[in-house]
Amino acid sequence: MTGTPQDHRPATSVRVLLAEDQGMMRGALALLLGMEPDFEVVAQVGSGDEIVPAALASRPDVALLDIELPVRSGLDAAADLREQVPDCRVLILTTFGRPGYLRRAMEAGASGFLVKDGPVEELAGAIRKVLAGETVVDPALAAAALGAGPSPLTGRERDALNAASGGATVADIARKLHLSESTVRNYLSSAIGKTGTRNRTEAARAARRQGWL
Repeated sequence: MTGTPQDHRPATSVRVLLAEDQGMMRGALALLLGMEPDFEVVAQVGSGDEIVPAALASRPDVALLDIELPVRSGLDAAADLREQVPDCRVLILTTFGRPGYLRRAMEAGASGFLVKDGPVEELAGAIRKVLAGETVVDPALAAAALGAGPSPLTGRERDALNAASGGATVADIARKLHLSESTVRNYLSSAIGKTGTRNRTEAARAARRQGWL
């Protein structure tokens, strides 16, 4: 009698959600993590607005989130997960090792922050550590974040700079944020001053480079 292949996965696998907008990278991560005997990738999404619905449906133990995602950033989604799926640990995995991103990730309730150039064994170990209640942060990035200090921008100044992308006018920004045009101008002017730049385009670029947006 011919036997059937046995699944050597443990009875209680670590359930992982992947959020990555590049399909090839997402598939590669799912394949590599799926090779770990104690991991099961239960959901894969390519857009930030899909993260919370997918987590509510699949109930992952750990959500592995990129930052730069369509519609909604991984940092914003991390804060939503803390509120709506509190048992799910969040690990940020990104190409952009920016000190401001690390601070925002920790403020959003993330348990870890790694850059994508590390080996998959390191990522697997990090997932196990955050599941065990530890905080895992790339050492070089942690040191840089301590030296960089907090973002000087207020929440509304960040909103105004974000809304200004793509050539939006002050009127456009005011409608989007439900603010008066004079208030928007004040926020943009303040952000330009704090970033030491000449205009809102330069201010947004400088803020993104620091990870403040």
